[in-house]
Amino acid sequence: MTSSMMNATASTEATGRALPAQGWRWAPHWVLAFVALWPAPGYAEGVMVLGALAAIVLLLRARFRGGGTLLSAPAWALTSALFFAYWLPQLISSFDAVDHGRAFRESLVDLRYLPFLWLVAGAVADARGRRITFIGLAVIVGVWTLDALVEIVFDTSPLFWGIDAIKQAISGRPMCTEAQLAAADRLGGILGPCNLKLGVVLASLSPFALYAAGRRFGMAGWIVAAALVGIVIVFAGSRASWITYALVLAFSGWRLLGWKKLVGVLLAGAAAIVVISLTSPEVGKRIERTMHAMQASGSGVDSALSGRARIWGAALCMAREHPVNGVGARGFREAFPDCDPDAGEVAAWGEGPAFHAHQIVLEILSETGIIGLLLWLAGAALAWRAWRYADEEARECARPAMLALAVTVFPLNTHLAFYATFWGGLTLMLAALYAGSLLARTESPAKP
Repeated sequence: MTSSMMNATASTEATGRALPAQGWRWAPHWVLAFVALWPAPGYAEGVMVLGALAAIVLLLRARFRGGGTLLSAPAWALTSALFFAYWLPQLISSFDAVDHGRAFRESLVDLRYLPFLWLVAGAVADARGRRITFIGLAVIVGVWTLDALVEIVFDTSPLFWGIDAIKQAISGRPMCTEAQLAAADRLGGILGPCNLKLGVVLASLSPFALYAAGRRFGMAGWIVAAALVGIVIVFAGSRASWITYALVLAFSGWRLLGWKKLVGVLLAGAAAIVVISLTSPEVGKRIERTMHAMQASGSGVDSALSGRARIWGAALCMAREHPVNGVGARGFREAFPDCDPDAGEVAAWGEGPAFHAHQIVLEILSETGIIGLLLWLAGAALAWRAWRYADEEARECARPAMLALAVTVFPLNTHLAFYATFWGGLTLMLAALYAGSLLARTESPAKP
């Protein structure tokens, strides 16, 4: 019998039950399975729910004793506080939401995130878990990047082709409809042409890949990884993902390269974007739309923003009309017609209302009001305070997760809907990775 097994047996005999940490060694693999299944959202959601249920069962079996073997007390507190900073605005906005029945149901369902966040934070609460989780995320980013590079050359993603073939064999229907295939205007990669989020996903997860490459291969590894991921993001990403990735390059690169070399890398990246825009019509069109912002007219700015100026005007209207607790989380589309500043005109995105505000501050204000914004700011303040008072070793352990979370919620950018299942789940996962790795258990080694 190994020493670890003897220790586990002794702990079980002493307490009469297994401590939570002894049943959580699978947590890193569960988190990686959740991320790897994002191309199949239904299965990813199932993995998340099962993980949340498993966390609850294990904690109930232990009667919530021995929690310090899973997470440190500060990590328990910060993970829970960040969840409630996200969830309480949703609940409070439900009371007089445009569709309060649906809003209450969504709030109730989203309680599943709390035990899952405990699971995610527990996955990175020791050196072994951080190593498996962070390197695993880096590998996922690398595989998805190489797959997308193949699609750039051969116009087909091998991974998505395989997923689509399995889907057709099971259900007889493809992943994407003909209309979605025709409307695709950028690289889809493993997520496919009917779920064009590869750019923003890779941009948010790229810190894990860049830090792993830098630690393993030094400056050359970081530069190669940054270039490969950057090429895919240019082809696959919205302009929001370009901003996100530029922030990742700036904050991860200066510590490794220094400012002078980093400026050279960024200038080379800008030159590469120019070359790509000249050879790729899709990228060129996005660059051209961006240049419309240089026009003095409001229509030029709205064209550059793909109609978002109109959406933001509607969001400000909702914030004025419902200042206390907003129109309800995910109630933007129902409230949009009454606040549309250009009602009756065809929108830049086509027919139908806008689904969300496309900007984090305006989404929070319009859907959850001043109360929601204050709660989100409180969560941000707690996260910053934890970072400020952590020692350098703890910061080094948490740096990839911290940067991933910071660039994802960076307010001077456009965003996906944070109260939608996909982007909300991604953001909360990053928050838990940050809390768990920054406030790791004291018995953990200093370095991941």
